Amino acid sequence: MPQDFWGNAVFSVTPTILVGLLFWFIMRALVRSDRSERTAQSRAENEARARIEAQERERMRQAAERS
Repeated sequence: MPQDFWGNAVFSVTPTILVGLLFWFIMRALVRSDRSERTAQSRAENEARARIEAQERERMRQAAERS
């Protein structure tokens, strides 16, 4: 263990900074993964909605042709 003031100061603050950085990286990863998940879910919902609308338009067209 260092005996001078600055050595003690650095030795004392280093664990706090490292834990803070670790927490920051974990939170950043969680927020980014949530954002990516929401984007993927939105894309999948939009594709499903477009597919359903296309099927409905096709049914309407076929019904109009029969009439």
